[in-house]
Amino acid sequence: QVQLAESGGGLVQAGGSLRLSCAASGRTFSRYNMGWFRQAPGKQRELVAAINSGGSTNYADSVKGRFTISRDNAKNALYLQMNSLKPEDTAVYYCAAGSGIYSGRYDYRGQGTQVTVSS
Repeated sequence: QVQLAESGGGLVQAGGSLRLSCAASGRTFSRYNMGWFRQAPGKQRELVAAINSGGSTNYADSVKGRFTISRDNAKNALYLQMNSLKPEDTAVYYCAAGSGIYSGRYDYRGQGTQVTVSS
């Protein structure tokens, strides 16, 4: 079992940056594939970025070159550095864990943190 809690969301102007953090419980955090999903009102859930237990990463085309996912297994933490934010990045962002992350599925998910980008 893994419990996840996101933080770091907020309101930012277009072109600005935010860093999301996810604190995970459980001694097996390092074994999980992890990811950040987002969902905007009226839109489907989208996998934004993923990182496997070995540190390999994958990004949605819409955020490549702007977002960076990272993990610190010693701290049981997952991060998402978001730069050059755009209004279309506005969504609730969720931290997630599970073997199916790269296929857009997860076994565990946090409550989410709101990111709002103003134009």
